[in-house]
Amino acid sequence: MKKISLLLCVSFILFSCKKDVKLDFEEQNIEQTTNAIVEISYPKAQGTKNVAESINSTLENFIANEISMSEDVVKNVTLNEAIKGFDNEFKTFKKDFENVTQQWKASVNAEVIYESSKIICFSINTYLDTGGAHGNSHVTFLNFDAQTGKLLKQNDLIKNPEDFKKIAEEYFLKEAEPINNGDNLEDYFFGEGFKLPENMGFNENGIILLYNVYEIASYVQGVTEFTTVSYTHLTLPTKRIV
Repeated sequence: MKKISLLLCVSFILFSCKKDVKLDFEEQNIEQTTNAIVEISYPKAQGTKNVAESINSTLENFIANEISMSEDVVKNVTLNEAIKGFDNEFKTFKKDFENVTQQWKASVNAEVIYESSKIICFSINTYLDTGGAHGNSHVTFLNFDAQTGKLLKQNDLIKNPEDFKKIAEEYFLKEAEPINNGDNLEDYFFGEGFKLPENMGFNENGIILLYNVYEIASYVQGVTEFTTVSYTHLTLPTKRIV
């Protein structure tokens, strides 16, 4: 994994809270080893009921879809249903390919990496091995409004996306090791030019911009991660500024 320091200007607009939201997180662990191996670990929100329920239902549904073999996102699927489905797919695979000894594995590890009165950021690491040459892993950030439990998208958080993209590209060109070693930007982004990653998260230092494997480069180059150090281009989820 490559970490790149990125000095971006990003800002939070402060707002007054109309209610006192209190949340704690308790780690949940699920493990199955009967047929396919399934290992799931995630923090479950407890406290202010409507906020906790919103976060939990969104997070659990996301994790369930991470191990689902369906090509489409399935709404309202439970973790138990997803685990059973993954296991059944493996048993069907074993019937069709009796001589294959490789076991399937699904591993999902979620954790809270940033929490404030405004935003709660989860990092979800997923690894799936369903019998190929190697397993596949990726990281996803989920950001929630800490006052409502609503899942936030990039458009809820970033003002002036084009300005933000320009600054990010400048620092990518300056800091990225492959670029400094003579590779072209076009080669690194499969000839499509610089783009912001699908993933944006938060830590104590600022915004995290993360490119997963295959998103901008080949498998061997792994994950590329930018960590920003200030907050001047960021707006609160409850008040968009253009």
